[in-house]
Amino acid sequence: MADGLKVLVTGAAGQIAYSLLYSIANGDVFGKDKSITLVMLDIAPMAEALKGVVMELQDCALPSLKNVISTTDVKEAFTDIDFAILVGAMPRRQGMERKDLLKANAKIFVEQGQALEKYAKKTVKVLVVGNPANTNCLIALTCAPSIPKTNFTCLTRLDQNRAQSQIASRLGVSNDSVSNMIIWGNHSSTQFPDAAHASAVVGGSTANAVEAVKDDAWLNGDFISTVQKRGGAVIAARKLSSAMSAAKAICDHVRDWYFGTKGDKWTSMGIYSNGSHYGLPENIVYSVPVRIAPGGEYTVVEGLKISDFARSKMDATAQELLEERNAAWDFLPT
Repeated sequence: MADGLKVLVTGAAGQIAYSLLYSIANGDVFGKDKSITLVMLDIAPMAEALKGVVMELQDCALPSLKNVISTTDVKEAFTDIDFAILVGAMPRRQGMERKDLLKANAKIFVEQGQALEKYAKKTVKVLVVGNPANTNCLIALTCAPSIPKTNFTCLTRLDQNRAQSQIASRLGVSNDSVSNMIIWGNHSSTQFPDAAHASAVVGGSTANAVEAVKDDAWLNGDFISTVQKRGGAVIAARKLSSAMSAAKAICDHVRDWYFGTKGDKWTSMGIYSNGSHYGLPENIVYSVPVRIAPGGEYTVVEGLKISDFARSKMDATAQELLEERNAAWDFLPT
């Protein structure tokens, strides 16, 4: 097998990880020829449940799974890792204000950012999944100043997949017939799913998705709100948050980050904004379209025409991220 990777998943006893770990261990993310050391971190009360997950992974008898490390110790978990998938976070509970969630999770991601700084490889790539993902990502990268900011991303691929599926369903085509969907901004109800630059293969011909759908009222209304509120709709139906679809999106995100995007295709990722793209504020983590080279270097897709409608949506989600950042800063160590 090719040289191995050491991959950390936090919140490893949770339901998202339960759908995620098999795909990583089976080579569906990094390739069948890459040996994987899988590190699973969770809080002490979940230690017994982690033992069960280890047993199941062992019982899968996967050729690419070299080793499994189950731990509740942060130092052990973060030492010399190549990838960190930070899933574990306190979920928002009924009656909680968003600032309460920020406060609870700021502490977690300060600790994990500091652990990345102290123990991880300086080349580590970090995907933040735990919500509020954009601001948690900003907290983590702020607490790991010796690791490049470009090595930190947050998950908006789930939103992209949801948007892609909505367009495909509307057109009556397969999901892989739709490409270059964009998610701008925050992984929240202010995110802006943008189909203006997407393509769809319909009847053997490629067309702009907006022109193929031929329904601006739907695209500017129900389409956007459906994607924005999809997580809540899943919770209302399942009484549990998205797990299978979130795990699939994590795999998609990491696979593209590792192998690169193909041809002229792009994908959406929450990345650190330095203020140089599309008039976005500096020092927030904001989802934009990127192309990724093999090995992980990504570049923002430039030159896309932004309508007044899109601009208003992009600015609104940026404003929310600024407010989250300012609230979170109150909880960071001085």
